[in-house]
Amino acid sequence: MDITELLLHPVRLRILHAVLDGRPFSTSQLCGRLPDISTATLYRQVALLVDGGLLDIEGETRVRGAVERTYRLQPAKTSMSPEAISAMTKDDHRRGFAAAIAAVVGEFNAYLDRDDANPLADSVSYRQFALWLSNEEKDAFIDEIVTAIRARIENAPSPERRRHLLSTILFPTGSG
Repeated sequence: MDITELLLHPVRLRILHAVLDGRPFSTSQLCGRLPDISTATLYRQVALLVDGGLLDIEGETRVRGAVERTYRLQPAKTSMSPEAISAMTKDDHRRGFAAAIAAVVGEFNAYLDRDDANPLADSVSYRQFALWLSNEEKDAFIDEIVTAIRARIENAPSPERRRHLLSTILFPTGSG
């Protein structure tokens, strides 16, 4: 399965989102992070991500008579190249967008299902803004966002930090 097929699936995207911190994880730990996805589905999708090279098997240990594998994300392999993106059809883009939105909806529902969910206190936001941008302004805007994200992406987990998911969607609307 090529990278496009691997990434255009909502459950596989949720798995990748769940392990973006780069720390090693077992499938049982992943089940704890994604409790709304069945164990069988997680095992099947993790196997596909391993076969596709997006996850590496880091180790194996015996746990109650069974072998439990530890995996690690290969972040450099989770981005599509410009060539792969340009090879995508419009239908591929539709599927990719639908998978990304489905993954975000799944993450949001999992958040709301938690007993401690408090959208107001957690500053939850889901707004859209219409921006009129030239190509140069759009490129500068994207650079500003990327710079802001990169400044925080290496933050390690700590007692005062909670993991947040940031999703960005940017596309032109209309012709003028």
